[in-house]
This record gives sequence, structure tokens and C-alpha cells, in this order.
Amino acid sequence: MHLKKELPGHVANRISAALYREVVYLVQEGVLDVADSDDAVSWGPGLRWGVMGPHLLWHLGGGEGGIQHFMDTLMPRMVASWQDLGTPEFPPELKEKIVGGVLEEAHGDSVDELAARRDAMLSALLSVRAEHDPLGPRSAATGRPEKGES
Repeated sequence: MHLKKELPGHVANRISAALYREVVYLVQEGVLDVADSDDAVSWGPGLRWGVMGPHLLWHLGGGEGGIQHFMDTLMPRMVASWQDLGTPEFPPELKEKIVGGVLEEAHGDSVDELAARRDAMLSALLSVRAEHDPLGPRSAATGRPEKGES
């Protein structure tokens, strides 16, 4: 990816932080517990975003009219809902709730065991993407088609 201007923080980390802010808010408000919030992200946007980014997914969500239909009919409602997104406070009780929930969700697995499971799933996802991506093999550095490819 090519940044068009500088700003504090890595772009992917900024996006992750915005998503995590909402997850923390949902846990704080008692909407979801820690494990359910992890499932909501990994089986929802995380799973879809492993295949396409949000803009292409909204293009698909627009149906026959694609992104133009999405922007004309669905985007105004989405923008209105942004006002309802949370900005959590982070008192010690919330920190303890998240720590306890994560340790419970980990079922006693070590950080190394969890990382190995994550890495195996990421490797499998990369293999599936490579097999099904019509643009062919992608560069690990850029995510774009390798030189000599379309």
C-alpha cells in the first residue's frame, strides 16, 4: 500500500484500534462478553476481510447497483449509526473483566500455543487465497500480483 500522506501510527493498527474501541465498548456495556466479542469479529468482518476489504464488500452489498447503490441507499443509514458507536471509558474494573475473559477464552493455552494456532490458520487462509485469487500469486510484501503477473 502507498500512503498518500503521513499521520501518526501504522494504518492497519489504526483500523484495528478503531474496531477494538467498539469491541471494548460492547463488552463495557454488557452487550457481549469477551469470547462472544472475539467471535463476532473473527467470524464476521475478520472472516470477510480476510478475502476482500470493506470497500469491495460494500460494493457486493449494493447488489446489482454495486457501490453506487450502496452509497445512495445504505450509506446514509450507516453514517447515521456512527453517532451510536461507543467511546468507552477504561476503568480498572473493565480491564479486569477483559483480562479475565481472555484468560477464560484461552482455556489455559499458552501465548505460544495460541500463536501457533493463529499462524497455522493464517497460513491456510493465505493458501486458499492464492488458490482462488483470479489475479494469481500475490507478493508477501505488497499483497499485489507478483511481477510478471496481471
